Amino acid sequence: MAETRAAWGIDIGQAGLKAVRLEYDETSGQLSAAAFDFVPHPKILSQPDANPEELVKQALDLFLSRNNIEGDLISISVPGQTALARFIQLPPVEASKVPEIVKYEARQQIPFALEDVIWDYQTLGSGTEEGGFMLDAEVGLFAMKRDQVQQQLDPFLAENVEVETIQISPLALYNYLCYDQLGIGKDDPVDPDADYTIVLDMGADNTTLLVTNGQKIWLRNVPIGGNHFTRALTKELKLTFAKAEHLKCNATKSPDPRSVFQALRPVFNDYVAEIQRSIGYFSSVNKEAKIERIIGVGNGFKLAGLQKFLQQNLQYQVDRVHSFDSVSGDAVLRAPLFQDNIMSFAVPYGLALQSLDLTPVHTSLLPPEIITERLIRKKKPWVLAAAALLLLGLSISAFGFNVVKASVSTRIWKDAKADPAVGNAEGKAAEVKKKASKFKSDYDAVKVTNQQLRTTGDTLVGVDEDRIYWPELYKAINECLPHDPDAVHTDDPTKKQRVKVEIVNVRYLPSLRDWYSVLRPAEKDIMRAEDRASAPSGSGFLVTLDCVHFYNEKENRLYNGRRWIRDTFLENLKQWMVQQEDSTEPVPVRKIGITHPTLVYFRNDQKKDVPKNGSRGPRSRSRSIGRGVGRGGFGIRNKRGDDDDEIFANSSNSNAGRGQKRTIPLHLQHDILDRKTRNAKEDFWHVTVNEFTIQFVWRPIPKKARPDEDPAKGVVPDPNASGDEQNQLPEQASTSNPAETNSRAN
Repeated sequence: MAETRAAWGIDIGQAGLKAVRLEYDETSGQLSAAAFDFVPHPKILSQPDANPEELVKQALDLFLSRNNIEGDLISISVPGQTALARFIQLPPVEASKVPEIVKYEARQQIPFALEDVIWDYQTLGSGTEEGGFMLDAEVGLFAMKRDQVQQQLDPFLAENVEVETIQISPLALYNYLCYDQLGIGKDDPVDPDADYTIVLDMGADNTTLLVTNGQKIWLRNVPIGGNHFTRALTKELKLTFAKAEHLKCNATKSPDPRSVFQALRPVFNDYVAEIQRSIGYFSSVNKEAKIERIIGVGNGFKLAGLQKFLQQNLQYQVDRVHSFDSVSGDAVLRAPLFQDNIMSFAVPYGLALQSLDLTPVHTSLLPPEIITERLIRKKKPWVLAAAALLLLGLSISAFGFNVVKASVSTRIWKDAKADPAVGNAEGKAAEVKKKASKFKSDYDAVKVTNQQLRTTGDTLVGVDEDRIYWPELYKAINECLPHDPDAVHTDDPTKKQRVKVEIVNVRYLPSLRDWYSVLRPAEKDIMRAEDRASAPSGSGFLVTLDCVHFYNEKENRLYNGRRWIRDTFLENLKQWMVQQEDSTEPVPVRKIGITHPTLVYFRNDQKKDVPKNGSRGPRSRSRSIGRGVGRGGFGIRNKRGDDDDEIFANSSNSNAGRGQKRTIPLHLQHDILDRKTRNAKEDFWHVTVNEFTIQFVWRPIPKKARPDEDPAKGVVPDPNASGDEQNQLPEQASTSNPAETNSRAN
């Protein structure tokens, strides 16, 4: 059975509240005006001494007291000048992707974050769909700041009035024009080549200019309204605002109409100029558009002489709204109050039409959270009813099963008579269940014990991944050492590119940054650029390598000593992976967590005798002296061998500044003299001892966390670390004076 729907369209403007109630009979398709109301404000809301919130509340209270809105749909309007309207021509796009495209355009067109606005869109025009793509589709995008929408909605929420639709005034005018003047309904076809009509809605402070042919829409806000004419009278005729407003509305009845129109003429000229400018811009954008006529609405358009003045200057037919042709209801339409203010009811008329789903535009700026809350509230009774029915069904089912079970078992109701055989079976089942529970608990206990034993066994046999890190470290150090395949072909130790690692010292440091902070600038400069740029953070291991080499093949003493170590051993420690010529596969270095390698000590002012005949000669003993002394305990500064003649001969000099003093035992002095005698013989190699210490940070990286490629691959080196600065080494022994070299080393 068809029903009759009713809707209220309410427009609260600067001058008052206008509302109209429309009813639509779906059976006959008849639209009728059932009620209306007009509540003028005591003061215009834009006046300085007016309180808009209080005046709107009073008007709404009076409207609700005089009209019954229960069960009716409610639509309200918001001012067009506070909203944003954009009309976008879409490129060929799949119909299913139109919402995504519109959302993208909304981010570009709306000058606020989408979270701060309420926005909606609608596809307009006669776009066609071919092959799943929309062609020549135009979209209208409408938005308004959330706080402004809430400000318009608050008076209705305070009165517990549920608003169904919030529409901007220009679109309400469009709905009115299409349905009442152009005869275009919701699904009616539109001629894209039809002539255009201009609607001028003059309000108190602004005029809404709407240009449309039923398909395309063009909007502009003209900042001139009825109050501008009133202020012109107050200025020229020295009247109060109230008297000037009364004189404006009754200009033809005033004692001196000529002076009134003379005072209003500048505003007339400005108004016509703005309208001409808007029409000119529209015509330049739509060159094929043909404007047929202008329709004036709004009480401001009742100003005497305005219609004739516009018609003479714009050269278009200008009509006022005298009646609503597509709606019946003489009780409303012929009421004197309605007739006096009929031009101000165009917006409420369009709002009510949209609520009844009779117009092309159906967008709304109602906040989505309110829509969601109402949808849940409408469905809540059905959900509760379904839950109650489900609970009732489960209860009935459970009761039936219990009744059946009680017929064979005494475990439900003790007073029930049950089959003894069933009772015995239940007892046996309970015993089996108890045994099964005990077996399960015993199994769980044994399982825990087994897991503990497996964990202990894995630890003992080295299954723990952490235990394989140390061999990887030693393998990396060994691979980074200079490899000299030709060393077996010569006995001269100065031509063997080999390094002897005498001591490997690994210490765990809670803060690696403390070690880095005490390094000297020269020690940091020889690091990799990325290591030099950032200190190691957190905890880790500090690896110290005390080494010695005799390689001195080239004439350049500096290269063969310190710089050779930098270009070989230290350079390899900086690499992601290293593979020597005689190695079968690359060995990870930085990949296992080695960073910040640097040379912290070097000395080459000692001599040593190596027998040429290959005999063992004097036994060489190496030891570390002064370990952990100075520079916060991180530095490895002084180390001397028992065969170093200069140290034994001048021990106080070599240890100056170290806080240590060594005394040469008497029984060793004869050995020193014997060695000096042997050194003069030609059956010994006289070599320079190059002692040095390398330190680097090692933070083991689990195998699963290691990247396949060097993250720093392709990084441009620091230009500040190039050239001479890169060649500047810590404690560079550029002097021939051993005492001066030792002083710098300390």
